[in-house]
Amino acid sequence: MSENLKVGIESGIATLTLNRPESMNALNHALFRELEIAIADLGKRDDVACVILCGEGKAFSSGHDLRDIESGGETEHSQYEATVLEALASLSVPTIAQVHKYCFTGALELALACDLIFVDEATVLADTHSQWGLSPVWGMTQRLPRRVGAARAKDMMFSARRVGAEEALRIGLVDRVFATGELASQTRDYALAVAKNSRHSHQVCKSIIEATDGLRLHEGLDYEYTNSPGACSDMQARVAVFTSKS
Repeated sequence: MSENLKVGIESGIATLTLNRPESMNALNHALFRELEIAIADLGKRDDVACVILCGEGKAFSSGHDLRDIESGGETEHSQYEATVLEALASLSVPTIAQVHKYCFTGALELALACDLIFVDEATVLADTHSQWGLSPVWGMTQRLPRRVGAARAKDMMFSARRVGAEEALRIGLVDRVFATGELASQTRDYALAVAKNSRHSHQVCKSIIEATDGLRLHEGLDYEYTNSPGACSDMQARVAVFTSKS
């Protein structure tokens, strides 16, 4: 059986690599099935503090495999891919989409399910659903507007135009732009820095931000006051290490 997804774990960093380079990592059911299994495994581990999602070869991903769409594909249920992306978004550790060259439609929905999106300067991103007579079912209408605002999301959806790296950074679609050739090393350095911080703090911050998205400020503040532990379980150990060096 071909390995559509490569999984590596080192120094607290899990790297998930889309591995269909012959098709620009086009997303099909087989890849999603492997992604689902990998995400479920990561959710059970305590040796992973950050996840990087990237693509093998010339591009991150060209999007949903059109041959899969045409054939109807094999799927457990109509919302299968969306549930896999939601599982990715629900991981308690920080997740980073490391995107290079192409990130179109389904691939953009995949990247948007991550906490952060890092790209290189040659990257182009687009939502081409309307070009193919498709409507989003993997979360585009919800996650893209939350990233860039409703008007900019509509612009991308209606025009199906390609958005370059610098514009993507300006409108908030991506979080970092690196020089071509430096994306992988810069992303890993960032992930290693994240992994040194408290996983417990990250988990609390992610859960509160997700739970309060869309609430009014006073409602969100009330939720934080009620649900944040303040001092996480590893706080005393971290403070002890700091004071021992003073």
